[in-house]
Amino acid sequence: MNYKNLVFLGTSHIAKQSMNEVKKYIETEKPDIIALELDKKRLPALMQKQRKIELRVIKRIGIKGFLFSLFGAWAEKKLGKLVGVAPGSEMRLAVRLAKKNNIGIALIDQDIEITLRRLSKELSWKEKWNFIADIFKSVFSGKKEIDFDLRTVPEKRIIKRLVGKLKERYPNIYHVLIEERNAVIADNLKKLMDSNPDKKILAILGAGHVEDVLELIKRKQEARISYTFSLGYKVGHK
Repeated sequence: MNYKNLVFLGTSHIAKQSMNEVKKYIETEKPDIIALELDKKRLPALMQKQRKIELRVIKRIGIKGFLFSLFGAWAEKKLGKLVGVAPGSEMRLAVRLAKKNNIGIALIDQDIEITLRRLSKELSWKEKWNFIADIFKSVFSGKKEIDFDLRTVPEKRIIKRLVGKLKERYPNIYHVLIEERNAVIADNLKKLMDSNPDKKILAILGAGHVEDVLELIKRKQEARISYTFSLGYKVGHK
């Protein structure tokens, strides 16, 4: 999916297919900058494969945000073992290939501590425990409400159904993890595009973010064009 000097690659964080596509896209698109769905705190933790959270950080993000992060990471690791791919492997590969080929890296996600603080504030305990119960049910029973192959990136129609289910069952989680982060990612990508108009940017995001992030960027572009036209019209008719 392309827009101006921006190329999107939607991934699944535990899919072997995503690793293959990252390698393919970097080799064929030859980007000048790779924009990743990471922030300054998650990148070093991901590359070291260790995610230790200190007590002072738990106090900052809140207990509900901490528990969400803990169980989310545990579930992702369990699912990753089922398919033989460690969570975030496609991001690690992108970083390694970027360094090998002297490609710039841009971190475009919201600060993880802000996201977890927002979860602590917005999540009800009922929604939190429902989420944890669903994780255990999914991991240990192996049953999925929407059936798809974990080794591949889901098709667009399946992604829409998955996101729709998340929004319906966990509206606060959806708002914080999807809507709010999409807005931040779109804003950061738009700034990156504007400051590097002659450079090709490859944005590697979870597949569930791509469509909405692209739409937000287009709206920002249209709003700027409309404002510029309006301003030019007023100046010309003084």
